[in-house]
Amino acid sequence: MHGQMNNTNAGRPRSLWVLTDGKAGDEANCLGVAEAIGVEPEIRRVNPGKPWVWLMPHGPIDPKDHEDKPGSPIAKPWPDMVIASGRRAVAYLRRIKLRSGGETFTVFLKDPRVGTACADFIWAPEHDGLRGANVMATLTAPHRISAAKLDAARAAPDSRIPPFMKPKIAVILGGSSGRYELTRKDVDTLGTALKEHAAQGAFLMVTPSRRTPQRIVDDLRRHLDGLPRFFWDGAGDNPYLHFLAQADALIVTADSHNMLSEAAATGTGIYLLEPDGDPGKFAHFHNRLEEMGALRRFTGNIVPFRSTPIDATPGIAEAVLKAYTGQRKPHAGV
Repeated sequence: MHGQMNNTNAGRPRSLWVLTDGKAGDEANCLGVAEAIGVEPEIRRVNPGKPWVWLMPHGPIDPKDHEDKPGSPIAKPWPDMVIASGRRAVAYLRRIKLRSGGETFTVFLKDPRVGTACADFIWAPEHDGLRGANVMATLTAPHRISAAKLDAARAAPDSRIPPFMKPKIAVILGGSSGRYELTRKDVDTLGTALKEHAAQGAFLMVTPSRRTPQRIVDDLRRHLDGLPRFFWDGAGDNPYLHFLAQADALIVTADSHNMLSEAAATGTGIYLLEPDGDPGKFAHFHNRLEEMGALRRFTGNIVPFRSTPIDATPGIAEAVLKAYTGQRKPHAGV
């Protein structure tokens, strides 16, 4: 599915917190749902100290963060809704759920690892296998790359991307993970293929992530030296949205559920760059995208193709609102 929710305010929370430990991927998931709901969120970040952080996600929370303490990330008044994600946020969300006495509707994104009773609504990736009466599972993750933002980026393209050069090939780099190790061999294979396509007129757009090792960034930069390219180095505005909007082909590393979910929302064909390792539960995710025509395995040849955009975010937001309004009906004035 790929669409926007109705913009009326009926049934929407008047106040909403996004609660994480500040990890970019977790916060982006939460903000994506909040934006799709249509409420400007207040960003709250938890930072439990020792030994409390060692007990996460089970808790209890750090005593300095009790809701009546100055500077607490969960200081009252309670909001209508909290959307949380990340291991360190679980205990804090559970405390809000308990202490607010049902005043706050609690949402957790991803598997909280403490059972499904810790929140009123839980979203989890399909490949995690978490199920329950209050659990929604989808193939792709929620994110902030909406159809409206992509359309706006296409209507007002980044001036650093030459409009006349085709095809435009975007490379979205992750990094090593518990399952994959991005190596010099991977960079050599990628760099060789990109050089060949650039020689045929392609324009290259490359963005590393926070997790991309600097040696990998340096190696790929050397491969592409002198070629027509936009290799983002952190200077100036982040071109990530424009890369997604303008690309004729996307090459994305296999390690990130979020990055692949964002890429799938564009409808631009994805080439999966899979480093050595064991995909584990990600294999289901990759295989399903391939079955749906959104993904092909990267072997060196890059032929632009299109697919039906896959974006779970509006559906997740709609399900959250349905659960929220269902719970709030007994309360007067809501």
